[in-house]
Amino acid sequence: MKATFTLEYWVDDGWYVGRLREVPGVFSQEKTLEELEENVRDAYQLMRKEQPSIRRRVRSKPIAIPA
Repeated sequence: MKATFTLEYWVDDGWYVGRLREVPGVFSQEKTLEELEENVRDAYQLMRKEQPSIRRRVRSKPIAIPA
């Protein structure tokens, strides 16, 4: 089964930089758009393998931020 995500990307100083909109923390950069897509796919796969151990360490709490 394949999931479909949105690759958001931009060019910064000659590098393609991108991230998956739906998956925080999955981002990369590369010299070509094709290489960026491959790197983002690899980053997503690595994140999925590491996800169970990350979940145990992550905590959250509400904070107030002045408007």
